[in-house]
Amino acid sequence: QVQLVESGGGLVQAGGSLRLSCAASGRTFRSYAMGWFRQAPGKEREFVAAISWGGGSTSYADSVKGRFTISRDNAKNTVYLQMNSLKPEDTAVYSCAARKDWDTLMSVSGKYASWGQGTQVTVSS
Repeated sequence: QVQLVESGGGLVQAGGSLRLSCAASGRTFRSYAMGWFRQAPGKEREFVAAISWGGGSTSYADSVKGRFTISRDNAKNTVYLQMNSLKPEDTAVYSCAARKDWDTLMSVSGKYASWGQGTQVTVSS
């Protein structure tokens, strides 16, 4: 398994931007597809975005399409989530996750084997 550590969360006004980072340990990072999920207080965890091993394929939740961009740098063992035009409803703890395969079920959290501890994103109105 791979160990994951998120960073980059914080407080931002509506309409602003943040870039989250997820640093992975180990030399096998490039063999993992990566995902971002979020969980707001009192709500279930929800899928945000995913990216394949080489970055050639991506998937987004409808709620963030056109505003968020997932990317990765395998040389740095890091995956990013660029968040633009943030809304108060984007407020949540954001976590990255890793899995070995890429399929049509990238939004299913149960298919991810490794998780980070999460980073808080708060968007004020």
